[in-house]
Formats: sequence, structure tokens, C-alpha cells
Amino acid sequence: VQLMESGGGSVQAGGSLRLSCAASGFTYSRYCMAWFRQTPGQEREGVAIIDHYDRTTYADSVKGRFTISQDNAKDTLYLQMNNLKPEDTAMYHCAAVPYGRWCARMSTTDVGYWGQGTQVTVSS
Repeated sequence: VQLMESGGGSVQAGGSLRLSCAASGFTYSRYCMAWFRQTPGQEREGVAIIDHYDRTTYADSVKGRFTISQDNAKDTLYLQMNNLKPEDTAMYHCAAVPYGRWCARMSTTDVGYWGQGTQVTVSS
């Protein structure tokens, strides 16, 4: 199983980034796919999640700024991040939540597979 994130980097506040996560080694359609983020000393928190029917859930802090999407033909997950703020600075992790779990809850305890993460840094 592999979840390979890319697209992180450093931007100024108000800028945009697009994260990608290429999945392999498991049946993509049997999982909800999510983005979590974590800063040092803080718990990992759910940012956005999408199911096989493209139903989405977002954390309140990113609603209206971030968009999660996927390409089922390529087993690839995306996160378009616009109007970035310094508080969005974090390591962003791709995650796979198996069907049968409550995907919209975005709980770390439901995650079956994790990616290594990609760093996003937003300066003011």
C-alpha cells in the first residue's frame, strides 16, 4: 500500500497550492479518501474527506477555501487550497478510510492507511 503526496511548498498568505495523492496497492473504490493536517505539538485533524460518490465534508476552518476532489480512473486524490492563511501551515497527510466507517466524522481512529505527508508553509 502506498499513498504518495506531492504539491506542498511555501506561499504567502492569500496564495494557492494544489496537493495530490497517488494511491496504490489497495482497492481505491472501497475507501473514503481524506486529507488531514498536523502541526508540531498538536493532534492530527481532519481537513476534508470524499467518498466514492464524490460526497464531501470539510472542516469549518477551510470551508469556502479548500476543495477536495479525486480522479477514480487514476486513483488520485487532490486538495485545491485557495486564500491560504498562516494558520494553514502544517504537514498535510493523505489518508484512506475503509467503507463501513463513518467517513464524515474524519477521525484518525478510522484511518486504514496514511501517507507520509507534504509540508505546507504559509507566511504572512
